[in-house]
Amino acid sequence: MKVYCYERCTTCKKALKWLDENNVKYELVDIKGNNPDKDTLKAALVKSGEPLKKFFNTSGQLYRGMELSKKLPDMSEDEQLDLLSTDGMLVKRPLVIADDFVLLGFKEAQWQEKLI
Repeated sequence: MKVYCYERCTTCKKALKWLDENNVKYELVDIKGNNPDKDTLKAALVKSGEPLKKFFNTSGQLYRGMELSKKLPDMSEDEQLDLLSTDGMLVKRPLVIADDFVLLGFKEAQWQEKLI
């Protein structure tokens, strides 16, 4: 199971602490230095069952600075995946990619259900 995080993100810190306290094994990936590529994101999208817009970090400075809330509705899924794969700061985090599920963000109840 890979957990994509940003070291300065408080939500990521909480998630990693929760994983460690619950003895969940994971591979930590720096989302800023090692952004998931388009194929990884596309596979995660399919596995998650979530709409693609949930993969965007809508509260991030980059998202707001690029005014993506205005641009995304006019972009194809392929174009959105291309964009997401260019910068880890655009991706909702933490992003957990396991063999049979994907988690976006840290919701403790959801994590408890999937990981414990």
